[in-house]
Amino acid sequence: MKNIAVCPGSFDPITYGHLDIIKRGARVFDQVNVVVLNNSSKNPLFSVEERIELIKEVTKDIPNVEVDSYRGLLMDYAKLNNARVILRGLRAVSDFEYEMQITAMNRKLNEDIETFFMMTNNQYSFLSSSIVKEVAKYNGNLSDIVPETVEKALGRKFNQHT
Repeated sequence: MKNIAVCPGSFDPITYGHLDIIKRGARVFDQVNVVVLNNSSKNPLFSVEERIELIKEVTKDIPNVEVDSYRGLLMDYAKLNNARVILRGLRAVSDFEYEMQITAMNRKLNEDIETFFMMTNNQYSFLSSSIVKEVAKYNGNLSDIVPETVEKALGRKFNQHT
């Protein structure tokens, strides 16, 4: 049986911090399903379809990564896809409290699925998609925080030439 991990997020847009977790997860698990979830508390810049395409493009060289989307509970997706692990990245201690609450609820929904936390590489610990969008909005340098494909897509969203 394959050891499948689900790496969920809004990925609006995907950053090198996300990619760090995905690549390292792909070395640990047989398969990593990167799943774009719709977070109703966020107003996304990219559509779900655009996010999926960006993720597929930047993970195309990682053979055991699948990209998907899901509307519904993460634990339902994991069960439907025979995943036994939720893979989450932590940037700082401030992420832990929120993630602990989510993990507790997920355990209540399905105690057979474990959550694995992976610390993001220090060079990406300050990164968030919202920070990336703010820098992109004002045409700041994104070259070392998002892949070129993502940088170009952000430029198009903010009507800048990249």
